[in-house]
Amino acid sequence: MKRNNVAPVLFNVLPRLLRGLVLAAAAFLIAPVGAAATDLPTYAVVGKDGRLIPDTLNVPAGVRFKITIHNQGRDAIEFESLQLRKEKVLAPGAKSFVVIAPLKPGEYEFFDEFHPATGRTRIIVK
Repeated sequence: MKRNNVAPVLFNVLPRLLRGLVLAAAAFLIAPVGAAATDLPTYAVVGKDGRLIPDTLNVPAGVRFKITIHNQGRDAIEFESLQLRKEKVLAPGAKSFVVIAPLKPGEYEFFDEFHPATGRTRIIVK
């Protein structure tokens, strides 16, 4: 019976090949996200004393963008949009962001769920 010499070669080469493929795939998937995130148009919103400032953001239609949120108040805020299915809870002094997919022209609302009567921001898309 003849011995199969292919198996030892595969056991030595396959792990290195798979590791190389995984690393290449990870680099391909991660690099575009990091580069694209820094190139996004960015709009700032501040939460303070139950208000969201500014009360209106004007953004272009069809463009992906980022909203940075900084809670400068003494209470927690919950920056939320039901229409856009986004929400962020921020402790006092915390900063974060949300990335918004390209939108069609219209108006979209964010609100502070902890201060719904006064904490509102509209996004006007043109």
